[in-house]
Amino acid sequence: MRSPDPRQAVVSFNGVSKLFGDVVAAKDLNLDVERGEFLSFLGPSGCGKTTMLRMIAGFEQPTEGDVFLQGERVNGVPAYKRPVNMVFQHYALFPHLNIARNVAYGLRQASPRLPKDVIDERVDHTLDLVRLDGYQHRRIWELSGGQQQRVALARALVNEPQVLLLDEPLAALDRKLRREMQIELQNLQRSVGITFVLVTHDQEEALSMSDRVCIMREGAIVQVGSPRELYDKPANRYVADFVGKSNFFDGVVESHADGHQRVRLDNGHSLDVDRPASGEPMADGHPVTLSIRPEQIVLARDASRLPGDAAIVIEAEVRNRIFLGEHTEYLLHADAFGEFLALSPRQAEASETPFEVNEKIYVCWSRAAALLLENAM
Repeated sequence: MRSPDPRQAVVSFNGVSKLFGDVVAAKDLNLDVERGEFLSFLGPSGCGKTTMLRMIAGFEQPTEGDVFLQGERVNGVPAYKRPVNMVFQHYALFPHLNIARNVAYGLRQASPRLPKDVIDERVDHTLDLVRLDGYQHRRIWELSGGQQQRVALARALVNEPQVLLLDEPLAALDRKLRREMQIELQNLQRSVGITFVLVTHDQEEALSMSDRVCIMREGAIVQVGSPRELYDKPANRYVADFVGKSNFFDGVVESHADGHQRVRLDNGHSLDVDRPASGEPMADGHPVTLSIRPEQIVLARDASRLPGDAAIVIEAEVRNRIFLGEHTEYLLHADAFGEFLALSPRQAEASETPFEVNEKIYVCWSRAAALLLENAM
């Protein structure tokens, strides 16, 4: 088994598995969470992300393998003895206490007891940090959802943990407030320098906030990387499908040469694409999936207006159109390709009026726009 590097990793999973009876919640997990980074666990319900968070917190213990905090093995160490704090989805604030006493709760349980002036000073400083200065004497029910979320953050931060664990803390907020709190969390993490570990099923949330994202599936880690790496170089079809939107077309590799490969799709079309996201060429005859992001598809009424470097040009019919402000989403249909999505930015439609439902148009994408992936989900 590998040894964690305490100079870099504040949290390490070393061959960790977790079973609940016959149910495998996590299997053979190996991951280092770097000191001071913002890392998110992303995946669908039941993929194991919350189990990982709870094993860091000490609420669950691994069935196999070891969990390390700051280089120290913490298997069996109870939650209250770990240098971590957690912000829960529903905040778990005390309605009978005012804001200051909610935030001070953990400090008041410390042994030996802290002087009152020290507690008050730390509470005031932390409330100022989360922009709630002056709210000390208010009650929980007098606050908005976003303010309650900041109280929960302050209560966790006041104890000066090495790691702050966030269990879908923004799920109860509306879309606009959730976006505002995402920015606040990013700024807060940078200002305090504490390692943040977030659990979410919201891809936009994970991609917009994190230094790195850990994609999970059925208790296993599928890929870990920066948001850009996961979007531009997904390890497989599962990651490409989960991170952002994509269109998928199955086929096989026909040939490869000069830094690109020729793929014959199951619908009979052949086209050249750049090398796979992994960088390694695939053998001729290898089954693959072609992934095309909707924003990489170019639309035009006249085929002559399409880029000259198109890997393929097809005729399609507009089946549906959704205006989304900064861009328009089109559901298209082509006989050989079936239905697929395309996104047209507002700027692109400034010189050409939006396409209408049932209208026939031309569609293309470049060789570089296509991601060549293993076709297994």
